[in-house]
This record gives sequence, structure tokens and C-alpha cells, in this order.
Amino acid sequence: MPGIRIIHRTPLPPAESWHRLTDWKRHGEQVPLTRTVVATAPPTHVGTVFTARTGVGGITFDDPMEVTLWRPPGPGAAGLVRLEKRGRVVTGWAEIEVRPLPGGGTEVHWREHLRLRGLPRLVDPVVDAAGRAVFSRALRRMLRP
Repeated sequence: MPGIRIIHRTPLPPAESWHRLTDWKRHGEQVPLTRTVVATAPPTHVGTVFTARTGVGGITFDDPMEVTLWRPPGPGAAGLVRLEKRGRVVTGWAEIEVRPLPGGGTEVHWREHLRLRGLPRLVDPVVDAAGRAVFSRALRRMLRP
């Protein structure tokens, strides 16, 4: 079960929302102290690999991810991307779904399950709350009209 669930509505059409949310370098620009490096040539597809590097100075950690599901939105149809986190520190998965709204615009569903290796499950609620705050802010910023 995902620990992080965010629902956000935007007046942007699904295709534009999708484009902004799957521009992996923009994620790094929106998350504090993070830079995203894409290792796979565009366009994004199943198998695309990228890494979010977070930290300051010599204290950093990498969050390598791979796209395992890539289904862009179509006319009247939702789009869904699934990322598997394959790091030594951060594991889990994330899904970003864009759904067209009847009157126009998009509803975005962001679901994520994070695990930080070496930390007891007791701290999962704290990790989820921090992730929810960071990803909600990033989502709002990426989808500003």
C-alpha cells in the first residue's frame, strides 16, 4: 500500500500535465537540494533510467529509478507511468497518473511507497509525511499554469 497519496487538480490539459510531470530533470529543479540526471536517451519509454541525487557537499544519496510502465494519456483516456526505485538507500516505487476531467483540465494522482534502507519501519510515517510535503510542493510548482 502506498504511504504517499496526493491528488491535485489543474486547468492544464492532460497532455501538457503529462509532459511536465514526466520531464525528469524538472523534478530535480523542484525538489530542494536535488539534481536529476537522465541516463537514457529521449524520449522516455519503458526502460528509461534516471537518478535523483539529493544532498549538500559530500553528504549525498542517489535515488536511481527505472520506468517500468509508460502509458501516455490519449483523447479521453488517462495516462500512467510507474517508476521502480532501485537504489542502495531509497527503494520502493512511484506512480503518476493523469486523468482528464469532464469540464477540461486534469486530475493528477501521485502514489508512492518509499523505504529508506537501514531505518526501522517505525519511522515510515515520518518518511511518508516528509515525502508528501516535498512531492506536493513539487507537483504544484510543475503544474503552475
